[in-house]
Amino acid sequence: MHSSSPQRHRLLPTGPTAPAEFALSFTSTPRGARLARLFVAHCLDTWGHPYTGDVNETLTLITAELCANAVRHGRVPGRDFHVRLAAEAGGERLRLEVSDTRAEDRPPTTAPAAPDTESESGRGLLLVAALADDWGVTDRPHSPGKTVWAVVGTPPNGHRPGALP
Repeated sequence: MHSSSPQRHRLLPTGPTAPAEFALSFTSTPRGARLARLFVAHCLDTWGHPYTGDVNETLTLITAELCANAVRHGRVPGRDFHVRLAAEAGGERLRLEVSDTRAEDRPPTTAPAAPDTESESGRGLLLVAALADDWGVTDRPHSPGKTVWAVVGTPPNGHRPGALP
């Protein structure tokens, strides 16, 4: 299927007893990356992190950067990229994973040096490193490719130190 609509998904119900996990596959296109960002923002809102809240804005920006990288650097023709969002530690942390099928083009495991001021790209992982509490790259289990992940804490008051103003 080569449309830009999500192809496989699992959006679990929310509530006190519902597991908090969201997973979708998207086409490796700019439109797929935009849809991933919108779906993550919507999911966070349904989990109690409003669109205009720090947690939602932070994770939506991280999603946008990681999905753009998956489309730009991890694209294999005919293969989708996958997004998974899960609550961990009783909802105190949210883990975002973006997986693609290109194993050989791995990002550095530490934040890259800042690009020169004239460069129009190269700042995505700098933003991820600045906004996430932790992040990294792992091999995809049982599949070719890699997963870039980021973890963001969800403080009780909803305000993250260092979040976007």
